Amino acid sequence: MSENLKLSEQELKELKLNSAKIREHVIKMITTAKSGHPGGSLSAVDIILTLYSKCMKHYKEWKNHPDWENRDRFILCKGHASAAFYAVLAENGYFSIDELLSFRSYKSRLQGHPSYGFLPGIEVSTGSLGQGLSICCGIALGLKLDNKNSKVFALLGDGELQEGQVWEAAMNASHHKLGNIIAFVDRNSLQIDGCTENIKALDPLDKKWTAFGWNTFEIDGHDHSQIYQAVQDAIKLGGENSKPSVIIATTIKGKGVSFMENNCDWHGKAPSVQQCELALDELKGKM
Repeated sequence: MSENLKLSEQELKELKLNSAKIREHVIKMITTAKSGHPGGSLSAVDIILTLYSKCMKHYKEWKNHPDWENRDRFILCKGHASAAFYAVLAENGYFSIDELLSFRSYKSRLQGHPSYGFLPGIEVSTGSLGQGLSICCGIALGLKLDNKNSKVFALLGDGELQEGQVWEAAMNASHHKLGNIIAFVDRNSLQIDGCTENIKALDPLDKKWTAFGWNTFEIDGHDHSQIYQAVQDAIKLGGENSKPSVIIATTIKGKGVSFMENNCDWHGKAPSVQQCELALDELKGKM
């Protein structure tokens, strides 16, 4: 976790390089498995990577670390983006990078949606859209009752916000003054069937969260500096008897691979071997 108020040019350079590396993992994992969700995984990479690299207190030793109980929690509410999550965990030493290619295979610890109890770094089983923020509320309230300063970070999909349970959880977090929750919305504006605004409009999204009693930020979800700074601002506003915070991160579905970008056809489809090679060539050019 960075102790600085701003990231240095060297830190930003490293994050950019590591983002390309994570995206390579994602493409290889989904191609090898012949199934998965590349679009929403690629849009979420920069957020998850910045959190684990610069913002969160976390331990690769997991339950064996003496300060494990005081860790920050990360909940991947949009569980179908698990490929990005697993790749970040592997690059942070939670398990071997070689294990990434077992993604979605029989008896693998890396199932299509994160599953608790098998893999270090997984707090809860997620992927039933709409339920993740409710889980965050329970964890955050427990931490507050135990007088722990740990934060609960959540990553929601924007299509997921069409689930009513999300807004019940948002109201609950505000009511209980769960200032230890910092939620991200991966606002790529696409879901499996098309544009979110055509399917069930979300805008004005910032005003909705504000009306539910949350501190609200809007950023470029691919700008590591903005991601980091928004988290620092949210932490400053957090604390006992304060509002929860949401960071609406504008992103590009399929980010980093030109033929996947802003194309909902790549929500849940694996690339062919040839498409994988094209994608990897593009990503290598970004390293």
